[in-house]
Amino acid sequence: MYQIVGKKALNATVTRMDIYAPFVARKALAGQFIILRVDDDGERIPLTVADYDREKGTVSIIFQIVGGSTQRLNEKNVGDYIPDFVGPLGRPTHIDGLKKVCVVGGGVGCAIALPVAKALHEQGASVTSIVGFRNKDLVILEDEFKAVSDDFHMVTDDGSYGKQGNVCLPLKELLEKGETFDEVITIGPLIMMKFVCALTKEYGVKTIASMNPIMIDGTGMCGGCRLTVGGKMKFACVDGPEFDGHEIDFDEAMSRSRSYADFESRERETACNLLKMGEK
Repeated sequence: MYQIVGKKALNATVTRMDIYAPFVARKALAGQFIILRVDDDGERIPLTVADYDREKGTVSIIFQIVGGSTQRLNEKNVGDYIPDFVGPLGRPTHIDGLKKVCVVGGGVGCAIALPVAKALHEQGASVTSIVGFRNKDLVILEDEFKAVSDDFHMVTDDGSYGKQGNVCLPLKELLEKGETFDEVITIGPLIMMKFVCALTKEYGVKTIASMNPIMIDGTGMCGGCRLTVGGKMKFACVDGPEFDGHEIDFDEAMSRSRSYADFESRERETACNLLKMGEK
């Protein structure tokens, strides 16, 4: 059993939790993920390691309330336990030798982008961070990004905070001015990453995209997280989650992800109804 030792709402639908998992904390690196279950009969949920503290033995996760399982997870509080917390899984972000990197995060994907930016900053790299959200109410981790960034850009779709536009706007402005990067690392909604990768391809900038498709076992056995990269089948859980963004078939990945949307919505509604019944 793994105890929840910290919990904080980052916005109306995104929560951060700190889990006491010393063996996971000992090995975790930026870019890796864990798989947890909220209860003994629950589904397996893959969540990226948002942070870790090796001394305290804690691992931080940040999740968006999307389906029934994340709804039930959000109902738990400090002092409660979850039965399974497995990891670290996947390959860590390759940061060795990188001296100047642009990290592009969108929405809750910023929770995955932050540890990457932090790791780069700690090794002495120059970090440009571009983060984007639909509106001001959804902004998360702004101060944390600023603390590890040499150059920081905030954009919102509606212009309610930062600069109006999407993340491609400041990225294109930087590239057009002649800014160079060893790599661009992008993490966020599939459609966002698709356009970021299309833009950087025009300028010949190597780009890594972090993929987070549906996973079940996290060991490459179920095949649920399969992607097409460079014309070949890859599994995000063991071959990734990071891949060459210029080789990913984003259209296929988006088509697969949409097939689960209705199920997640129904499961969340069921979880909310059960919670309301329990309160009566």
